[in-house]
Amino acid sequence: MKKIVLTLLVSALAFMACENKTANTATEGEAAATKTVVEGDLAYVRVDYVLAESNIYKTEGVALQEKTQKAQNSWAQKEKNLQYEATQLQEKYQKGLMTTADAQKQQQSIEKKIANYQANTQKEAQALDEENFVFSNRSQDLIMRAIEAVNADGKYKMVFNATALLDAAEALDISEAVLAKVNELYEAEKKTAATEKK
Repeated sequence: MKKIVLTLLVSALAFMACENKTANTATEGEAAATKTVVEGDLAYVRVDYVLAESNIYKTEGVALQEKTQKAQNSWAQKEKNLQYEATQLQEKYQKGLMTTADAQKQQQSIEKKIANYQANTQKEAQALDEENFVFSNRSQDLIMRAIEAVNADGKYKMVFNATALLDAAEALDISEAVLAKVNELYEAEKKTAATEKK
């Protein structure tokens, strides 16, 4: 009986030693893999951060947002004024303060104002949508060119957008380098545009 227990104990110890060795090997392998990754195969960019902190956004992007907000406020006020005018007309007519013919004339006038308002709003909205589309494309182009410039030496085999990233070492974040390059490219574009205007 003692021999069986001793044999089982020795087997268990041997098995545990193998497990510990496998675990240590796995841990060492993970450490080596992490070290290899940090050395440059992968990188990520916090694109939202780069855009928000870039000079193009701080100048053109903020101005475009303000312009859009101002237009939306203006549309809302015009719509409110037209609704108020229509309500006032209806109240006057119901109180008998105007004839049916006058009410119909004023109603037609309000309907024309509404049609003009809708046509103008649609034109303004299309123009703003186009400006936003162009700004978005320019920003994306600057970011992509900046990433290509930062990785011109091919140091990174893959660069991820951090938007979908769940977890990564900070050492893999190249956002600051990309931001600096975006600003550099943007300033160069502004200089070129200023030169072409002269």
